[in-house]
Amino acid sequence: MSRTVEAQTPVSGPVMAAYTYCEAVTGQQARNFAYGIRLLPADKRQAMSALYAFSRRVDDIGDGELAPGIKRERLESTRDLLGRIREGAVDEDDTDPVAVALTDAARRFPIPLGGLDELIDGVLMDVRGETYETWDDLEVYCRCVAGAIGRLSLGIFGNAASAAAADRASQYADTLGLALQLTNILRDVREDAGNGRTYLPADDLAKFGCSDGFGATTPPAGSDFTGLMHFEVRRARSLFAEGYRLLPFLDRRSGACVAAMAGIYRRLLDRIERDPEAVLRGRVSLPGREKAYVAVRGLSGLDTRNITRQSARRRA
Repeated sequence: MSRTVEAQTPVSGPVMAAYTYCEAVTGQQARNFAYGIRLLPADKRQAMSALYAFSRRVDDIGDGELAPGIKRERLESTRDLLGRIREGAVDEDDTDPVAVALTDAARRFPIPLGGLDELIDGVLMDVRGETYETWDDLEVYCRCVAGAIGRLSLGIFGNAASAAAADRASQYADTLGLALQLTNILRDVREDAGNGRTYLPADDLAKFGCSDGFGATTPPAGSDFTGLMHFEVRRARSLFAEGYRLLPFLDRRSGACVAAMAGIYRRLLDRIERDPEAVLRGRVSLPGREKAYVAVRGLSGLDTRNITRQSARRRA
């Protein structure tokens, strides 16, 4: 598994404080994500927390109450900061702990920071209020805001050394990000509607009589809301099946992290499939004990072994 030599160097006090801040942000605001990354060794966990904290900052600008013009200015200012991070121009005594931590993480691991530019591009799509006619349109957005995060994470996890294997791993990481994002979209249809956003493709909404949107705790009159949700759940499951092929490319603990995060979201899909209208009544979530079980399952390597066997059967 590839990993930079710098990943072994000690961390200074100011940088450790910056990482501690990012880990606190992650633990407070991304509990599903935090369940996975706690399975990583300290250096990778710190780097993933720095990546999350920066991504969260971008998301918070897009989701905030500011006027669209101010949001665009702040996103471009954040892009400028990313440029400084990319150049290694943030000192360890800088007052921005997220920038300090991510700069150090980028020195230690080959993180493709251009993925954060893609995230900013995706959030700018939100600021512009873009809607999506087809799945192909929505896929572009999902690759920006989630597929890119999968590829960024892979830079921290490490993968097989050959170029061909690395390319496949990157594709699987991207697809797994799409699966996670589509699950988020299904879980949050009511919340997004309340914020004036509709992410599901207009073609799909029309097909199932849901073009009126999701502003109430019951489906649109005369719609086949259950059919819509089951259709999208099947799409998400297909993406998960492809994305899970990433697991054999990862070391044990990185694979456990990915399996835990993905496993939590797959179980959310199960709940949505069983009771589609639950997403209109509130946010669907898992109890802590179930998340803990998924984390233990990921650490056992069971999902990785299953995927490895399936891949071997395909090659036979």
